Amino acid sequence: MAGEDVVELKFRLADGTDIGPSKYSPDTTVASLKEKILAHWPQDKENYPKTIQDVKLINAGKILENNRTLAESRLPHGELPGGVITMHVVLRLPLSDKNNGKQQDDSPKKSSCSCTIL
Repeated sequence: MAGEDVVELKFRLADGTDIGPSKYSPDTTVASLKEKILAHWPQDKENYPKTIQDVKLINAGKILENNRTLAESRLPHGELPGGVITMHVVLRLPLSDKNNGKQQDDSPKKSSCSCTIL
């Protein structure tokens, strides 16, 4: 019976490479899945997550919340006998460099605005 209550997952990165598949209990939290992704992240990738907050997991079009378990996230663990569920991994990296550039780009636009009263 314990063998029936496992969920087999693989994680698809944006470039199409996969991490997994591996088997998990329905009681596994999304945060622990993200920790596993961090531990198995391919070293040759340009962008990589530093914390679990940088990783978003998407299943069936929904972003999974860190504090929820696979069972609470309504994964079909009993409906796909022998099937592997693919979750998509999206990185949400800090944009500190882009924000600085954006502020500089906005400054000339603010000063070039003019109004005319008729």
